[in-house]
This record gives sequence, structure tokens and C-alpha cells, in this order.
Amino acid sequence: MSDAVMPTYARIDLAFERGEGPYLYTAENRRYLDFAGGIAVNSLGHSHPRLVAALEEQGRKLWHVSNLYRISGGERLAERLVEHTFADKVFFTNSGTEALEGAIKLARKYHSHNGQPQKYRIITCDSAFHGRTMTALSAAGNAKHLEGFGPQTPGFDHVAFGNLNELRAAITEETAAILVEPIQGEGGIRAASLDFLKGLRTVCDEFGLLLILDEVQCGNGRTGKFFAYEWAGITPDVLATAKGIGGGFPLGAFMATDKAAAGMKPGTHGSTYGGNPLAMAIGNAVLDVLLEEGFLEGVLEISGYARERFEGLVARYPMLFEEVRGSGLMLGLKCKILNSDVIVAMRAGGLLSVGAADNVIRLLPPLTIERAHVDEAIAILEDVSQKLAQAA
Repeated sequence: MSDAVMPTYARIDLAFERGEGPYLYTAENRRYLDFAGGIAVNSLGHSHPRLVAALEEQGRKLWHVSNLYRISGGERLAERLVEHTFADKVFFTNSGTEALEGAIKLARKYHSHNGQPQKYRIITCDSAFHGRTMTALSAAGNAKHLEGFGPQTPGFDHVAFGNLNELRAAITEETAAILVEPIQGEGGIRAASLDFLKGLRTVCDEFGLLLILDEVQCGNGRTGKFFAYEWAGITPDVLATAKGIGGGFPLGAFMATDKAAAGMKPGTHGSTYGGNPLAMAIGNAVLDVLLEEGFLEGVLEISGYARERFEGLVARYPMLFEEVRGSGLMLGLKCKILNSDVIVAMRAGGLLSVGAADNVIRLLPPLTIERAHVDEAIAILEDVSQKLAQAA
């Protein structure tokens, strides 16, 4: 590993040369089944032909002009997102944490625009993860991530995830919004109950707050709906997303209703790279696939099969695993032994995954996987589980 790279990652000593569908290949042509998906980013797998075609076509024409000018691909992508979601307005970013920063700014601006600048505080949930900027870290409040970086950005109040009574009690005259992940990813694939999400909408309406949903990881088809909030039959005022929306290309967005975005005028927010023509071409190509008739239904079908197979594994090895969590193809395997031990053994067997809090293994395969890929993953996990059970 190069000493020139800042050592902020505990990198695995493994380098990939190419990818195809759900597989990654090393220079030595060792094949791995990828159920990490770049941490839920490679929503259509590796080198999807339609994304490659969009990249090549746009790359020969125009990459970057800045937001000084109209970007037709961005206008089209925004219009499509508006057509298929609750939103009226979209702002494009390069990452999920930027999308969250923008959503937080929008919420504060909303109240200031309406003559209530004292309303700036946002209620968030314990075990959340909203990104790595100082504001996003402060919103999540994870002491491990904040250690050594000085004072937190003020303006956030933390409550237990899923506890509506505690959340209600935290509302003050300074509260502007509530920010929640419908499914906590880094926090351990912990899904909010549909009743909790419905309750959030009711509370926000009652107190005049904005409901901000962080669907950076759980959005863009990951749960079998375009966005996870649809399962609860509610709509947020603001939503931040990224990861799967670019299928591997750096792309994020925050979206809002006209009412919530009323204070966002020229000069209130910006991004040099956000919404560049190259990103917009790929984002539109991703939506071409996600919004095809029957695609999300296919995600639901394969995710049901995957969950059934993983739950069968848990039933066979209760000494190793406790439960399967999550929704759609955002699944978590709660372990009774160290999740890192299982992940290392999986990788040795040719299956890639990623850990999360609460001793959970995240399983985030492409939305394009087939039953044969699920069966292959289960076969590897079966072998791993037999060996770990014997060693226990």
C-alpha cells in the first residue's frame, strides 16, 4: 500500500482491476461476488452497459461548464425526479453528505424566510449517520466520529430512534425540522417502523416543522420502491439522496416541495461540480433502468427470495446469527460472534460484504442480481458458517 495516501481508511489489502455485473476481479483474475456494492452505490452492478454507453457518449461531448449556464441533462433529471416523487424542486450535489448539508440549510432558510429565524434546531436520532462533514457529523452525534475535531456544529438535538414520545418531548420553540433515516445503514440496518414514520409526519404537521428524510443509502430502488418513504404512505418535505442514484458515479441530490424550498433563491446555495453534464447523463441512464416497467417489482421478487435464504441460514446456525434485518436488498445479518470474523471468512470464500454498527453484516448486492447469485452467496456463507460453528 502506498505511503502517499493519507491513512484515514483501514483498507483491505485487495485491489480490483475490473468488474462485471455482481462480480469484481483482481489483476490475477480472482473473482469475488460483490454484496458490498461500493456501500450500496453500485445499484446496477459493475460496468452496466447502459451506464457505460452514457458515460462514453457524454464524455465525448461535454464534461463540465459549471452552474453559470443551463444544463439540459440536469433539467431532464430533475423533472423526472419530480415526476416520480413528492418533490417540486431538486438540487444536485456530488455526494450524500453534501445533500444532507443542503437539506439542513434549506430547513433553516425556510423558517428564516417565513419570519422565524429563531427556528434552526433539528431533531435527529441516535445511531444515525449523515456523512463526514462537521455539520453532518454533529447531526448524527457519534462521539467516535467527532473525537479530536473540536466543538460540534450547534443546532442538533438527539433522541432515541423510533421513540415518538421522546421526540415530541424534545421539540422547543427553536425546533425547525426532524431528520431521520427510514433505515439506518451505518447504524446496523435498523428500519424505522411504518407507524414511526407516519408519526413523524403527524408531528411535523402539528408543530409546523419540516420532515427531512435521509435516503442516501435506502433510496433509489434499494427497498423495492423508488424511495423508502413510499412504504409508509407519507411524503417528506425534504429528502437527501446519493449512492445508488449515480450507479457508481459521484452524484447526490436534495429534493423539496415548493413550500419548503421557498427561501432558496439565487446565491443561497451552490456547487461548482454539482449537476455537471457527465453526472447528469449517468443519472438519467440509471433512472432509465430503475423506472422501466417491472424493474422495481423484480427487486421485490429477488429480495424476498434473498431474505428467505438468509433467514434459513440464521435458522441453521443460531449459534452464529441472531436475525435478518432491513428491507428489499438492504439487508443486515446480526451476528452473535464478531461480524468482522464472518466478513473476513466470507471474503476468503469469494463473497464481499461490509460491516455496520450493532455487530451487523450489511448485504447490499446490485438490484440486478438473480437467484443464482443469491444461491452462490448462500453456498459461500454455508461453508463459512460450518467452519465457524466447528471452531466455536
